[in-house]
Amino acid sequence: MADLMTLVGKTYAVKTFGCQMNLHDSERVSGLLDQCGCICVDETDQADIVVFMTCCVRENADQRLYGQASAMVSAPKPPCGRRVVAIGGCIAQRDGEKIRKNIPAADVVFGTSALASLPELLAEAFSDDGSVVEVDTGEEGRGFSADLPSRRAQRFHAWVPIMQGCNNFCTYCIVPYVRGREKSRTLEAVVAECEKLVADGVREITLLGQNVNSYGRNIYGEPRFAELLRAVGQTGVERIRFTSSNPKDLSEETIRAMAEVPAVMPHLHLAVQSGSTCVLKAMNRSYTREEYLDLARRLKEAIPGLALSTDIIVGFPGETEEDFEETLSLVKEAGFSSAFTFIYSPRPGTPAAKMPNDTPHEVIQERFDRLADQVARQAHDANQADLGTLSTVLVEGISKRDDSVLVGHSEKNQTVHFCLPVGLSAEDLIGKIVDVRVREAKTWYLRGEVEGDPR
Repeated sequence: MADLMTLVGKTYAVKTFGCQMNLHDSERVSGLLDQCGCICVDETDQADIVVFMTCCVRENADQRLYGQASAMVSAPKPPCGRRVVAIGGCIAQRDGEKIRKNIPAADVVFGTSALASLPELLAEAFSDDGSVVEVDTGEEGRGFSADLPSRRAQRFHAWVPIMQGCNNFCTYCIVPYVRGREKSRTLEAVVAECEKLVADGVREITLLGQNVNSYGRNIYGEPRFAELLRAVGQTGVERIRFTSSNPKDLSEETIRAMAEVPAVMPHLHLAVQSGSTCVLKAMNRSYTREEYLDLARRLKEAIPGLALSTDIIVGFPGETEEDFEETLSLVKEAGFSSAFTFIYSPRPGTPAAKMPNDTPHEVIQERFDRLADQVARQAHDANQADLGTLSTVLVEGISKRDDSVLVGHSEKNQTVHFCLPVGLSAEDLIGKIVDVRVREAKTWYLRGEVEGDPR
């Protein structure tokens, strides 16, 4: 076993690509390295250890990783004279041995369930003076990182994984192959973690899973996400969010819990992916256009003022102009306040990657632009409805563009900017909840002024 004392005093930087689960894993990586006596720095050039936490859901994440990690070869030498580069997350799980060949700078490769092994792997890489170490765990080895130490990016917010893996096997998605099948934590374990976080000053918790709506199925025989929401709501946390939600598993019990638990925020990200039943079937999404629209209607009836956001893929193999027009019309009918839109990129190893796709790129790009325009118009209109109202905002930090402006998120997950009130410092407000009178409503953010005292 490698001597972990090798790591004491070494500097490190963690670069994260992809989803909220990767953000959570990165916080655990930082916590492990802090525990080993390492020192966190902001820039990779200053770091003896650089850890890339990767995502393989979209092609551009692959490209960013390979570009940034390869650049480490020519980067200036770090303080200790030698840099160790580690690559973890989904690309590491998927590519394994290939990373060694394609990224010469890679010293350590570790899979999605190998976080706890990272300190030993890094220490071994330093002691072996350049040897590459790889960990590739199989399905039986997949576990949770929730018991590992953590360095939270924000003291007032925490990611809490409730499950990992996915059983849905959407034809375009690589997640089941790199994160495994659904595996839930016990309800007691999740609630206990939330209670500990609240005692530590956390005000907002985001529950994480590839499909939170099926939480508990593998250990209880049926989903218990609604029960979990109610139990977490009893911990005293002020704000609860969750992601991701598959429409096919969103139950009436969960809708009622969302409506009845005060801490659950009135925002739901519910990925539709396409507005065409034909395309949805090809994606193996297990619901129809009509079923999604009915679900959106029931959600908005149960939770007045709910902000609904979504994911949409343009250019899936076989998508016709008629299919795309159905997506445009669904965006309008569902009344999305925002959406993440993507051009389809084939992921090696998925069924969709083998499907013929002869639609010209310029046609797909034109459709994507039309969709983006529609989404922007709806986002602008949704924000206009909040002009003049009071928005309850959890203050997260200082604007990157203007250090006299603070930024946070509303209950509906809108980005809200406001000027620092006279007599208060940023430190007085970050992590506090304030009421902001909205004076300006742009497409992607609100701007206003604080009224009343922070709390």
